[in-house]
Amino acid sequence: MDQAQYGIMRFAKYKGPEIGNIEAHNERTKEKYASNPDVDVSRSKYNFHLVKPVQRYRTEAEKQIAAAGCRTRKDSVRVVEVLFTASPEFFRGKKRAEIRAYFEEALRFFEQYQNKANIISAVVHMDEKTPHMHLSFVPLTADGRLSAKEIVGNKKKLTQWQDNFWSHMVRTYPELERGENASQTGRDHIPPRVFKEMTRLTKQKAKLEELLAGIGAFNAKSRAAEIAALLDKYIPAVEQMHTTMKKYQVVFTATTAENKKLKQENAQLEQSLDKATKESTLKQLADAKLRRDYADAVAVLDRIPKEVLDVYARGDHGREERPIEER
Repeated sequence: MDQAQYGIMRFAKYKGPEIGNIEAHNERTKEKYASNPDVDVSRSKYNFHLVKPVQRYRTEAEKQIAAAGCRTRKDSVRVVEVLFTASPEFFRGKKRAEIRAYFEEALRFFEQYQNKANIISAVVHMDEKTPHMHLSFVPLTADGRLSAKEIVGNKKKLTQWQDNFWSHMVRTYPELERGENASQTGRDHIPPRVFKEMTRLTKQKAKLEELLAGIGAFNAKSRAAEIAALLDKYIPAVEQMHTTMKKYQVVFTATTAENKKLKQENAQLEQSLDKATKESTLKQLADAKLRRDYADAVAVLDRIPKEVLDVYARGDHGREERPIEER
């Protein structure tokens, strides 16, 4: 089974002296990084900027705040840092140009919601375990107020940020999943990898059906071992798919009438301008097919002869016998 790949975005707020500390880390101005053993200084030469700082973070922040005419208190948030990354599996095997493209896309996303002039620095670290980008900006609103609270928001606003980030990135990287669990976001999307896993399971089912159809008196013993060997992979895959479908809240019952109704709706929507409604119906159709494929994958297990199941249960099928016709 493929491992889930998540797009990740996190916010952090900074008020005063700590701004210098994050700058030292982000811009790699420290001579040593004893406090962060993940930093491999021999690889720091591969780090790169998408936005280079023109001066010190705090100096630039105070300049922008003064230009906007904002009053500040000692505890005012002057810099917000956004960490953009993805799960390690996403970056595995990718070239540096591909990694750069991911962070350029993340930057394009962010610039839709915040004036790019407010971005102090956007630097990608390639010298730690997983590539990531530190984007630091001054939290000025569109009407010139200093308000990290309004921009970053509360829990609900943070959820919106995550929704918007995933919706933007998944257009270019469809393998990415939403970084929150389904109960928080509502199950309106099954990631592409689940459909790929179901496709593999369906191919295994077809092979199992082929073996079952060809079993007879002359090859029963060798076929039983071959089928039992296939079941070693097939049964865990079925169980894993059951768990995955529960995670994404896919209902396990679907009637023929329901599927027919959905197909009729989709046909009618081909002439409709209601794109959102059509996409919703297409998702329901995809879900319905996923349910049917899973039901078929389970149903084939009921057709396995008892003698084959006995071979599987004994676990003595590791060394397959050659079919009689090949001897």
